[in-house]
Amino acid sequence: MLKIYNSLAKCKQNFVPLTANKVKLYVCGMTVYDYCHLGHARVMVVFDMIVRWFRDSGYEVIYVRNITDIDDKIIIRAQENQETIETLTGRFIRAMNEDSSALGVLPPSFEPRATQYIESMISMIQILIEKDFAYAAANGDVFYAVDKFPNYGKLSGKVAANLNAGERVAVNPHKRNPLDFVLWKAVKANEPSWTAPWGKGRPGWHIECSAMCENYLGEHFDIHGGGQDLQFPHHENEIAQSEAAHDTPFVNYWMHNGFVRVDNEKMSKSLGNFFTVREILANYQPEVVRFFILRAHYRSPLNYSDSHLEDAKHALDRLYTALKGNIVTNKPKLDWNNIHAQRFMGAMNDDFNTPEAIAVLFDLANETNKKSLKQGADLLKGLGGILGLLQQDPQQYFQDDASLGDSAYTSEQIEDLIEERVTARKEGDYARADQIRKDLFNAGVVLEDNPQGTGWRRG
Repeated sequence: MLKIYNSLAKCKQNFVPLTANKVKLYVCGMTVYDYCHLGHARVMVVFDMIVRWFRDSGYEVIYVRNITDIDDKIIIRAQENQETIETLTGRFIRAMNEDSSALGVLPPSFEPRATQYIESMISMIQILIEKDFAYAAANGDVFYAVDKFPNYGKLSGKVAANLNAGERVAVNPHKRNPLDFVLWKAVKANEPSWTAPWGKGRPGWHIECSAMCENYLGEHFDIHGGGQDLQFPHHENEIAQSEAAHDTPFVNYWMHNGFVRVDNEKMSKSLGNFFTVREILANYQPEVVRFFILRAHYRSPLNYSDSHLEDAKHALDRLYTALKGNIVTNKPKLDWNNIHAQRFMGAMNDDFNTPEAIAVLFDLANETNKKSLKQGADLLKGLGGILGLLQQDPQQYFQDDASLGDSAYTSEQIEDLIEERVTARKEGDYARADQIRKDLFNAGVVLEDNPQGTGWRRG
């Protein structure tokens, strides 16, 4: 049986869906005012892996990943760029989709934008006001009254009484309690606004997800996910809003992926130590980046460095080398009675233990290399595909321009040099032929002569 670490229960639990063979999953997506960094990529790849495993296990999955397209940072960036919010967010939504597609991330079932659900947010805020869980302040803001919700802190473990004003939360004279959080922000000059019963303004961040969850998955659903940094206050506030509004449990299982770290600090735009997906993909194949992310358990910290990415690249090379020497079925049928497949299944059912699942792939690759078994190569490709890996033609993988790193040669130039070398050998100019091989080798390109001609791969 599949076990999931539930951040709410603080332990692994058997996964029992609310509806048999059906999973409803919501993941907090991107705030689109800049390019995605590796931390965002981890969220996308991790939950893509989770959705793939659910589907391969026979579940129907409704996967919702939202887009925050109205936010303080978005407004500030649009003003700095002297462009409309729609132009700014539209550009970065396209960039996000390009990055996620490059990383092999399948599109979610639904990808709602916050601005499309303002009316739903207003309706939920109105319910909270009517039930005395929220109040309109004199300045036009609407706040959630934290002390009205007795279970506040049950996800993060933070006790409201221990959170001192001015340390963890902003001091605001319009709040009844320093811990109260904003549901609606009163209109300000040169900012977008919508009309609500308590005055014009725009929604706070937390209410956006509660409203979109309800719209697509109902008042009570299976899994809510996101980065570890969202546990408090974002996910804690979602629980308070949704459970107060609907008098029913909000989510059964909470899943949080670990931070990406650089020099032992969390990668983030606020710290200025982030690397965008696009910057990384300029030097590494997308599948190498995906493999790098999945080689760590999703709940563990992921330490970013060029050396770690290089190590991931060489490790993925080993898996593709096992496929390269074998004729592989394009879409192999998996034999789940196979001992390797059984181990892979056991790893994935143990809280999506991808490090152990990938260790199975290496054992299978070693066995395939030793015995040159087509069956082993088929199983390697099939199991890798469940993780979104090993689906390229091996020759294409080894010849991808992105894999050449700092090589001085493009793939087209390499092919031209190979032709020049063939001509030199035919003409007896072996010194020139040897020099071409040496130059390519020094640039990280290995030539492979065989009866069919000369092939090449990254060294």
